[in-house]
Order: sequence, then C-alpha cells, then structure tokens
Amino acid sequence: MPIIYHYNSPVGILEIKEENGYITGVRLLTEQEEIAKADLQPPATSLLQQAHAQLTEYFAGERTGFTLPIKYPFGTPFQHSVWNALRDIPYGETRSYEDIAVAIGNPKAVRAIGQANTRNPILLLVPCHRVINKNGTIGGFGCGVEVKQKLLELEGVNIK
Repeated sequence: MPIIYHYNSPVGILEIKEENGYITGVRLLTEQEEIAKADLQPPATSLLQQAHAQLTEYFAGERTGFTLPIKYPFGTPFQHSVWNALRDIPYGETRSYEDIAVAIGNPKAVRAIGQANTRNPILLLVPCHRVINKNGTIGGFGCGVEVKQKLLELEGVNIK
C-alpha cells in the first residue's frame, strides 16, 4: 500500500508515492485534484521528508540532482531503459528523442521514446522534461508545455 504525500511546488501540487522504501511515483495533479488536496499534510515518513527537502532545494535552484531511491511501479524493459537513460541527462542540459534512442541502442525507436516519456511515472526524478525535439524546439509534455518550459528555465535552459 503506497504512502502518498502532496508537495506544493511552483508548478503545482506534486503527488509523491512511497512504497517499501522507494519513491514509486511523482505526478502533477490536475487543477480539480489540487482543489480536493488543498489541505496539505506534512510528509509522513523519513523518505518523504527527504523528498520534500530535495524538491525544495531543486525548486530553489540549490540542487541539481536527486539521491532518492526510486523503483518503477510498472513498465516494459524498453520503457525502463528509456527512463534510465533520462536519468543520465545532466541538470541544465537537454537531449533529443533521437539522442535517447541512440543512447539505448535503438536508433529507430524515436516515436517509442516519446511514448515512453509520456508514461514516465516518476516526474522530475526521472527528468523527461529535459527531452526536446531534434530541431531544438520544446516538444510536448504530459503536464503541459508551460510546465516543461518553467522546469527548463529553472535549470537555466532556454528553448525556442
């Protein structure tokens, strides 16, 4: 049974899930879900307290990487390989979908990379927001392009 914590971030309320000592989910709540979660509670476990602290440092521009244990709650081996490759993208840098396809040894899987990004269950800790189009434009984002732009700007990345 997951333990859920809601973190009020500059991009909206993040729902963080912990299961068996691992972060298994980070997602941005919709506006309607935010209204329902307006009464935010403090983090209930040591790991969620660490997540709160590290996210606070990240959004303050004081942290460039996360050291929290994560575990994917679902996904195919292909998706796991994509998500692991995303974790290798340094703070303040971007990669194209094609770059990720090459990195995992499957250069023709560009569209599948996009689909795997869309299904990423651990937002921010697995930084799918750092993947952009080959031509340097921002591309899509499951949480909205505005959120992606804000996260990239926070990291000092300016996109067309």
